[in-house]
Amino acid sequence: MSQPVIIVGTGLAGTHAAKEFRKHDKETPIVFVTADDGRIYSKPMLSNAMGKGKGADDLVMQEPAALGEQLGATVRAGATVSAIDTAAHTVTVDGEVLAYSKLVLALGAEQIRVPMEGDGVADILSVNDRVEYAALRERLGDRKRVLIVGAGLIGCEFANDFAGSGIAVTLVDLAAWPLNRLMPEPAGDALSAALRGLGTTMHFGTVVKTVERAGDGYRCTLGDGAVVEVDLVLSAVGLRPRTALAQAAGLTVNRGVVVDRQLQTSAADVYAIGDCAETAGLVLPYIMPIMHAGRVLGAALAGQAASLSYPAMPVIVKTPAHPVLVSPPAPDASGEWRCEGGPTGVRATFHAADGALLGFALTGDRLADKKELQPLLPPVLA
Repeated sequence: MSQPVIIVGTGLAGTHAAKEFRKHDKETPIVFVTADDGRIYSKPMLSNAMGKGKGADDLVMQEPAALGEQLGATVRAGATVSAIDTAAHTVTVDGEVLAYSKLVLALGAEQIRVPMEGDGVADILSVNDRVEYAALRERLGDRKRVLIVGAGLIGCEFANDFAGSGIAVTLVDLAAWPLNRLMPEPAGDALSAALRGLGTTMHFGTVVKTVERAGDGYRCTLGDGAVVEVDLVLSAVGLRPRTALAQAAGLTVNRGVVVDRQLQTSAADVYAIGDCAETAGLVLPYIMPIMHAGRVLGAALAGQAASLSYPAMPVIVKTPAHPVLVSPPAPDASGEWRCEGGPTGVRATFHAADGALLGFALTGDRLADKKELQPLLPPVLA
């Protein structure tokens, strides 16, 4: 029997790659190594689970034993990879050295924390996995006041979920409107109005400077001088790829673990996929890029020719108070936004100087415009 394919991580990226690999190779052993309990769940569900009345255990879709049986794999849960030796083709797992034929890093991403002061900073929560969501539910209990730091995609989804559940939400962001990296101000204003309609208080153009314990809650001072008293503070300012393990192994790392169009890193037989990976300068922490990359990686692990490409992949923002669909232009794109609509919905399109459509943002009752616009977009990666 050949050495196994070892996959570090049992999130969507790692498990999807394994399923695609099994379409080409039914025999090579697969070993999953994961630091958590190995229970399979949908990570995007974390930001709207509160409103559905779901606890952490309710999100579980598959147990580790069932995953192992489905894929003919071994799942080593609660295990930590401390080192990779790319020359020897080994990984060290809780002190044990394991050999691999191919290694897949599906390490995901970690929460970014912005600097704040005060004795309550250590109590600030973030939700990047099911365990952290369980901690949030336990800490929240019957408390009804939450401050969310960050009005990006995840922050807005949590704000909508909490506010819709009867929790008083304060949303703070340095930007002038929500989702400012994904859509222009008129679209952000429409989303803001809907969230305010749920009772959300918003502070834009400022930061949280201090978080001090105050009885059973916290007193938060903002950069604009406002003072907000809440029961819990949640940080949702964004994610960064987990790269420390790869960097320690000598792999090329930029914003993420750098991979080619076959998902291979700078070391032979070592691959990366998902939120930790960077392809052609792109780090895309969304579902559809993982689905496309998984198919390519499954073939590559089996020694078959494949090359990664990405079509236009609009992203749905789960804010039912005012739904949003975005397909933002490339970060270096040159052009202008053109906006139409109002409080019930905004159509924002981003055009190059020659008029070509490079991106869009649709909100509210304009989401149906996707059918017209998406076919006009260029691929994300040709």
